[in-house]
Amino acid sequence: MDSEYLADVSLRKREKIMSISLAKGQTLSLEKKSGLTKIFMGCGWDPAQPKKKGFLGGLFGGGGADDIDLDASVIVFDDGKQAIDLVWFKQLKSNDGSIQHSGDNLTGEGDGDDETIYVDLRSLDSRAKYLVFTVNSFRGQTFDEVDNAFARLVDDSTKSEICRYTLTEKGRHTGVVMASMEKTSSGWQMTAHGTPTNGRTAQELVGAAMAEI
Repeated sequence: MDSEYLADVSLRKREKIMSISLAKGQTLSLEKKSGLTKIFMGCGWDPAQPKKKGFLGGLFGGGGADDIDLDASVIVFDDGKQAIDLVWFKQLKSNDGSIQHSGDNLTGEGDGDDETIYVDLRSLDSRAKYLVFTVNSFRGQTFDEVDNAFARLVDDSTKSEICRYTLTEKGRHTGVVMASMEKTSSGWQMTAHGTPTNGRTAQELVGAAMAEI
């Protein structure tokens, strides 16, 4: 077997082991990641699989799942917890150019990240203290209709996953404050929230996001 292939597999295995799975409310210090300059937050979800209505229902399409149009966004707050910028599907780049959104995913289909938010930590607005990552349903679909929602923080320079938070709660809410990053005197830290809220746009989630920081 090709040695280069084996080395790549070994590297990916080490990266997977190094990734930390966060529990709701848990905070991870990124202080030891001294070379951390560019990151991305990958968010993913799947349409929930409805319960099959018997054998015939499964045969004739009763077990299918509808597309899920969720939107990942990031709200930037200053030290006074005032929102100073918002990156979402209607504004794919921050005012200072340090944050870039991958674009809107309308279905939630496929493995891996459905939407990605890239952040150059060195180029952030000097006022930026908090980055709050949210997910909301523009169409009004609820999280009862969503499976496997997650947010994962990745070092964009090495493509290694640092940590991941998987949402387990369902409900009739249309939005979730997934996670936040805070700039402290010793470096950045990430907190998993998973807080349900309502709102069909990122703008409507600003208040809920502010309450989590």
